[in-house]
Amino acid sequence: MLLGDQEARLIKKIKKGNQGAFKKLYDIYADYSLRTAYAITNNTSDASDIVQETFIKVFRNIDSYDSKKPFKPWFYQILVNESRRYMKKKSQEAISVESEQLLDHFNQHETELQDYEQLEMAMEQLGEQHRTILVLKYINGFSEKELADMLQLNINTVKSRLYKARQKLKAVIGGAKDE
Repeated sequence: MLLGDQEARLIKKIKKGNQGAFKKLYDIYADYSLRTAYAITNNTSDASDIVQETFIKVFRNIDSYDSKKPFKPWFYQILVNESRRYMKKKSQEAISVESEQLLDHFNQHETELQDYEQLEMAMEQLGEQHRTILVLKYINGFSEKELADMLQLNINTVKSRLYKARQKLKAVIGGAKDE
């Protein structure tokens, strides 16, 4: 990821219509956003579509971005909104289970893979709202304040949702052990 000043210069160039700068921004955020979209959707194809639509929206709306604020939360707000829109659109369709990319994201040792497989299966059982907030907090490392801004929620609501999401995840994992 870029440092603040580098990012600000890149955004300024994009606002002036520099396509090379937009390509650089894409190269920086594409993989990270793809992993996030995949963690939310559990589908590689859906994640690719979401990321593509996210970058189109970023390009079209870059003039509305407030350069005084950090870019990353603004970008991820668009990504999360696009993920929700896409998932709502596909809510009638079955979501296939493809675990390879998420497991690659965790990039852990062989002995830990079973734990991650269990975690991934548990995450799939959570609702979109809880899965998204856990992914943004624990995979992408956003603070509760950033999540509140990004999701346009009160910080106490974010804390409450994180708590509930962790409790549900804990209950699902605990339930899996009893099987």
